[in-house]
Amino acid sequence: MAKKSKIEKAKRIDATIQRYAAVRAEMIRNHDYEGLSKLPRDASPTRHRNRDTLDGRSRGYLRQFGMSRINFRNYAHAGQIPGVRKASW
Repeated sequence: MAKKSKIEKAKRIDATIQRYAAVRAEMIRNHDYEGLSKLPRDASPTRHRNRDTLDGRSRGYLRQFGMSRINFRNYAHAGQIPGVRKASW
């Protein structure tokens, strides 16, 4: 499980990205790159890091399921993810 502070920081960054999204889009449309540099660093969408929705783990994230490989494996073995079966050959 990720540290609580990392999870909270990710939420703050996501909120900042949403708050400045329209402003950034307008600046990019008007080619105002000097104005972009004056925005907060966390307003940039590249600061966003995908995290597991269950425990906040950032590594081994599977986009299709929104969780890390570890939680995916546990839930898949338990049969709690629809349409996922263990491969056997």
